[in-house]
Formats: sequence, structure tokens, C-alpha cells
Amino acid sequence: MDNPFIYTSSEGCYMRKALGLVSLVVAVSVGGCKGSESEQKKVVITGSSTVAPVMLEIAKRFESKNPGVRIDVQTGGSSRGIADAREGRADIGMISRSLKSTESDLKGFAVAYDGICIIVHKSNPIKTLTDEQIVKIYKGEVSNWSEVGGSDAKITVVNKAEGRSTLELFLKHFGLKNKDIKADVVIGDNEQGVKTVAGNPNSVGYVSVGTAEYDASQGVAIKPLPSRGVEASTKAVLDGRFPLRRTLHVVTKGAPQGVVKDIIDFAQSAEVHDLIQGQYFVPITP
Repeated sequence: MDNPFIYTSSEGCYMRKALGLVSLVVAVSVGGCKGSESEQKKVVITGSSTVAPVMLEIAKRFESKNPGVRIDVQTGGSSRGIADAREGRADIGMISRSLKSTESDLKGFAVAYDGICIIVHKSNPIKTLTDEQIVKIYKGEVSNWSEVGGSDAKITVVNKAEGRSTLELFLKHFGLKNKDIKADVVIGDNEQGVKTVAGNPNSVGYVSVGTAEYDASQGVAIKPLPSRGVEASTKAVLDGRFPLRRTLHVVTKGAPQGVVKDIIDFAQSAEVHDLIQGQYFVPITP
């Protein structure tokens, strides 16, 4: 992906949140961060923008317990996480889906559950959309909100860019192909999707349930819609009722060793369940 955002968990660098939306700040290792580059073990993690915020928090806590380790967490989509792990550009890749059969050269480790939900602007009178209505909207067969019980206004269709696992799961769930979709706006990460819908009262999009639930709770002007009568919430994801549920993973090329294994073990441990819940995801428990 071009110009991926970069998170860092190193001391002396920072991340800002405004209106519930994450502002990602490019950061570099400077003298103010702990130790010098030569004194630290550097671990690079890249990939899914859905997984990245929680991995950033996990990395910060891991660093606090292991001051000789520096972890950089970079976004760019699940495809980037796969490619970087395969080609050695990253020690760990992040993907917001399960590994495919064509990715058997990689090892996957589940870290949390999430779901994907449809979002509309908070002012939109629509309370729910059927699967059939969603398909027709995204295929351009329904182009006005009045056709599905809403106001007389043209629908602005927001779709995910290719290479994003959220797109892949959306297409699979609704039996669509990307070429079928008539998109007005193509976005990258979840927060871009939220900002787009929040800024356009007539738009419709889809993002992580965790992202939607958090941002809506912070007053961002979006409304997550239920799926097949089930509310879009982390509670519904936890108890398995939400139809569009997925498992978030980190991946490595071959079996992880040393500090990389330690980080993955930590990310799967009960020590970080509060961080996962704090990012509105669902911890995986034995």
C-alpha cells in the first residue's frame, strides 16, 4: 500500500486521538527513546489496520516489561502483512482474517475476535438493511435511500480498497465479486471509512464492529446497523450471534523464535485481555 501509516510504541513518541478517531503519527527512533538502535532488539510488525491499534497497545506493554526491545507497528492492510512476513520485511504480519490454503508457508496465531458491520450516518432514518438490500445497493441496483425506506437522497456507496481483508470477507459473506460493486468512494483503513460516512449523511460503508462501536460511543456521527436482526456489538461477537464474525491473527514465516515468539505468546495471554477489550475487540480464551 502507498504511504502506510506508521505506529510506534517507543518511549518519546506518541499517538493522538481526536473525536474518537485515531490520528496516526509517523515516528522515528531518536535519542529521547529508550536506548540506542544498537542496544535494542528491534521487531517490525506490519499489516492490517484493524489489528494495528491493539497490537500497538500490546507492544507498549511488552516494551515496558522488556526495556531492551523496540517494536514498530505499521499499517498497510492484511496483504501487506502477508507479503512483508513472507519476504522478511517484517518479523510479524497482522491479518484480520484466517490464513488461506495458499498461505500454508506461514504460521498463524489468533489474538482476538471481531466482526464487520454496515454503517450509515447517524442522521439517517434507516434502522436496518436486509442482506438483499445491501447487495442491491452495492451493485448499483438501488441508488436512492427512498427505495429502502429512507429519505429521497442518492446513496453514496463506500467500498474498501483491494488487498483489505475486510473487503474479502464482505464479498464472501454477501456473495459478491469486487467487479460487481459500483462504488462512489474507495477507502483504505477503518478510520478512513468512519470519517467518510460521518462526513456524508447519505453514505453507506462497512467497517470493523470494534471500530464502529468505539467511535459511535465517542460521539462520531455514524450508526452501526444490525445484521440479520443482531445488533452490531462486541457482546454479540463474543457470544457468537453476530453473523459476520472473524478472527484476527498475527503471522510469521516459519515457527517464531526468541523475542518474536515472546511477543506472540504475550499477545495471546490473559495479560493483554484488558487491552483487547479496550480496543473493542473480543479476547480469545481457552
